[in-house]
Amino acid sequence: MASAVSLSAGHIITLSSSAGIIGQEFCVAYAASKFGVEGWMESLRYDVEPYKFHTTIVEPGFFRTELLVDASTTWPEPTIDDYAERTTATIEAWKSMNGQLTGDPVKLARALLTIAGQAKPLQRFVAGADAIDGVKAKAQELLSKPKPPSNWAATWPTTTPMPEQTTPAPKPRRRPPPARVRRLTAT
Repeated sequence: MASAVSLSAGHIITLSSSAGIIGQEFCVAYAASKFGVEGWMESLRYDVEPYKFHTTIVEPGFFRTELLVDASTTWPEPTIDDYAERTTATIEAWKSMNGQLTGDPVKLARALLTIAGQAKPLQRFVAGADAIDGVKAKAQELLSKPKPPSNWAATWPTTTPMPEQTTPAPKPRRRPPPARVRRLTAT
């Protein structure tokens, strides 16, 4: 990262998934990895913004790829009786989706090239109708949850005061570009 920051500007694009926002049955490990990527990128943004770096999280839904072909997927055997019926039904549902997905990977690639070329790119890009619908539903679910009582913080068992706001980003340090970059840009 230090060598990237020395370039004085850039754009970091990370491919996540709608599973980084929306949990699904039998996708615990995958969703956990995508939720982790989402948190990493959200936090990284504050570290690199002072150096004129942008970050974009791409959250695609299902696209026509080889994700669901037998060669790229290991299907579990239903070995736990309590899960056997649901596991079998889930596997069959996922297998039936193979070749039927509406997301066009060529359109996604074009959209990513557009985002990469923007002066002020999106911080998040939700790609695919299924992902957009899912994210809207998740946002609605989160916004419709009952709010805690106004005195909840006073009853929370903690000795650490709760911060009022996030720490502001540090001021950027100006570093000269490495010698090899100077040579490339001087010619």
